[in-house]
Amino acid sequence: MAAMLVLLVTGVYLMYFYDASGDYVTYDGSHAPLRGVEVSPAYASTVHLSLEVRGGLMVRQAHHWAALVLPASLLLQLFSTFVTGAFRKPRRVMWLLLFATFLLALAGGWSGYAMPDDSLSGTGLRIMHGLLVGIPVIGTPLAFLLFGGEFPGRILETLYPLHVFIVPGLIVAVVALRLRLAYRHGPQADANRGDDGAATPPLGATVARSGGLFFIAAGVLVIMGGTMTVSPIWLYGPAESDTASAGSQPDWYLAFLDGALRLVPPGWEFVLWGRTWPLALLVPIGVVGVFMMLVALSPFIEARLSHDDQEHHVLDRPRDNPSRTGAGVAGAVFYGSLLVSGGVDVIATELHLSFNDLIYFFRAMILLGPALAFFVTRAICVGLQDQDRTKAAMGYETGTIVRGPDGGYTELHGPLPKASAPLPATIVEGAPSHGDSAA
Repeated sequence: MAAMLVLLVTGVYLMYFYDASGDYVTYDGSHAPLRGVEVSPAYASTVHLSLEVRGGLMVRQAHHWAALVLPASLLLQLFSTFVTGAFRKPRRVMWLLLFATFLLALAGGWSGYAMPDDSLSGTGLRIMHGLLVGIPVIGTPLAFLLFGGEFPGRILETLYPLHVFIVPGLIVAVVALRLRLAYRHGPQADANRGDDGAATPPLGATVARSGGLFFIAAGVLVIMGGTMTVSPIWLYGPAESDTASAGSQPDWYLAFLDGALRLVPPGWEFVLWGRTWPLALLVPIGVVGVFMMLVALSPFIEARLSHDDQEHHVLDRPRDNPSRTGAGVAGAVFYGSLLVSGGVDVIATELHLSFNDLIYFFRAMILLGPALAFFVTRAICVGLQDQDRTKAAMGYETGTIVRGPDGGYTELHGPLPKASAPLPATIVEGAPSHGDSAA
């Protein structure tokens, strides 16, 4: 929420200085290396804001850092919601809204990434244009519609209302609806407390804690904007249609798409019905699309597989459902492998490794990593369940060793405090957890 508010406040400030035009003007600002260079008004206005407007660079960098932090916070929330079972009935719609917020954050970040019209963002737009025209049948019309003609077209004029009005409006609407549903369903109890959820914190304490964390997070983002350089476009130079910067990388939240494209063998295509079907493009799009669909529909898939249509108002511990937790970690490994693959060229250069060997390694990670992560995570969860049952039966280890009459040594165990007793002593995977109410 803090990153979202920082984005909105700084975005309103930035829009007063930004000129969303792709036409060319001669730069005559204070940055001497650019004087006399043909640049777009979008680039010139962003450089003017960064170097000549008091506080402008801090605001722009805070905006950029918040755009980088927001998808990360949403990913963490998605993962924690998944492994604790907080997406189950009656909160399935809330899960879909959270996932929609994540997708909107990606759309907003990508559209904002292109706004400065510098060399780095121009390279990203060129890649996006190439991806669109590579899609058979519908790709070229989509590219003409988005770019307003041949590249670069009027892409800045198209993205500006999307970035400034449409995406933020949708995010605010989706978040407001999710907050409304959260208020209607009430807070979820935590199984780690060892109660049935009746002892919830006072509302005032919850608001104070949330407000404090909000202001801390917002303050950290503003400090980052004032002290940590990000996107120094005056060093990159203006975008040019016929040039691309070596080592260009998208912002981290879109690197998984770039990574998916890098891992597919080049030249993988076939001709059918008089058209070339580039599998090197269609397969990554299809795989990422299926993965996203599985994530979005996970509460419905789990309910179907476990035959559980009850309402759940108590959060599971991750160990309570080993298969669900294993699936979550497997999905994280899959996504993380794609994410890191997006920078495989930089990794190869900086660490002096073979580019081809890294590609083969990440291909193996995509195929074998999720399965290995699932079984290892599931085994760890089952082991933690066994440990809980042992504690429930024998108590906690006191560290006191006594010698018996037969000469053997035994460690004394003490009774567990009632509030910290593990829940439950015997866990049946997929069954309703303690405190759940029937539908």
